[in-house]
Amino acid sequence: MKEQVKTYLNRYVLFSDSEIDEIYSKLSYKTVPKKDFILREGQVCKKKYFILNGLLRSFYIDSKGNEKITQFALENWWVTDMESFINQTPALSSIQALEKTEVLIIDKIDLENLYVSIPKLERLFRIITENMLIAIQRRNNVYLQMKSKDRYFDLIKQLPNFIQRVPQYMIASYLEITPEYLSELRKTS
Repeated sequence: MKEQVKTYLNRYVLFSDSEIDEIYSKLSYKTVPKKDFILREGQVCKKKYFILNGLLRSFYIDSKGNEKITQFALENWWVTDMESFINQTPALSSIQALEKTEVLIIDKIDLENLYVSIPKLERLFRIITENMLIAIQRRNNVYLQMKSKDRYFDLIKQLPNFIQRVPQYMIASYLEITPEYLSELRKTS
């Protein structure tokens, strides 16, 4: 686990072994069973989660009672409800495990203290946040303007093994298409 974290962190910013040790000392490990929640809508998010192994989804319930999936999170990704985490307000979305998932958890207070003791950690999370914002912007400005068929094939191209790990109706929700249309697309691919 520690080596996985070190490799991940050093992809963006180089940390000394003692800095890695200090960061790692603030992380706690948890196994999240399939279908369990790490955050429910309405709770205040006080943690960030680093996925060691497994798969999570973020979603909200729209005014018609439908689940709207906004994000899938895979190995070596951080996940949180950013607005709730930053502002310490009730979350507008939920985060749920789609398979047994192993995560490392950092508490908001511990992260803030690490920013002071290891300033380049704040740079690391700035880079991660920028990459996340680029992905969101890409999804909103480009991805959702694509034809449904092109969104599906782009998803397969970007994350080829992902499709087998997620129920079809969830992929349809994420792509904002009907499960029936997704079924037709899968038959033609």
